[in-house]
Amino acid sequence: MRRGARWRRRLLGLALRSVDRWNRARLAWLRLRHPGLEIDPAAGSNLAVARYNLAPDARLRIAAGVVTERIPGRLHFVLYSGAVVEIGENAWLRTEVGDVHLVAFEGAQLRVGPEAFLNGCHLSAKRAVRVGRRAWIGPGTRVFDADQHDLDDRTPERCEAVSIGDHVWIAAGCTVLRGVTIGAHSVIGAHSLVTGEVPPHTLAYGQPARSRARIGDRSACS
Repeated sequence: MRRGARWRRRLLGLALRSVDRWNRARLAWLRLRHPGLEIDPAAGSNLAVARYNLAPDARLRIAAGVVTERIPGRLHFVLYSGAVVEIGENAWLRTEVGDVHLVAFEGAQLRVGPEAFLNGCHLSAKRAVRVGRRAWIGPGTRVFDADQHDLDDRTPERCEAVSIGDHVWIAAGCTVLRGVTIGAHSVIGAHSLVTGEVPPHTLAYGQPARSRARIGDRSACS
């Protein structure tokens, strides 16, 4: 029995090393295909199974320690001409419960801070979206810095940057609209519609979200 267990562990180890080698080879090919793609060698090799749609002059930088699951096609990067997307160190782009979409339109900037946790969510930048250090964004949540379309022939689409502070937790099924700033250490309750500023250390929820209580220091939360 012990010998059989050792052989199973060896076979599993060989299989995992083979998968990692395949991933690394595909990442090298992706970098050749997309000149603006920079993936730190210390980032997780599962990034090889993500979908990359980059304009020739777009730039996507993924820092050391960034990880995702090995679920092909569940992590989407879409960058239009002149767009810049940066994923900070040790961020987790979690795809187990849903797709993660990161979209930056022409000339836009989308920055995800170190240790951020994007869990089955959608971030769309037409001007600028910033997600702070160790911010959490829950399943089904959508962040937009623009109206997405003109309202009518006299009301053109409006774009205003979105800023999500350090140690913020945005729960599941929320929508964050253009011009919103969510202060550090704040929590947004599930299924909320965020249309205005949320001060730091605030619990907010509702449609539209309103301040309900004070939140303490979230830097040690896990």
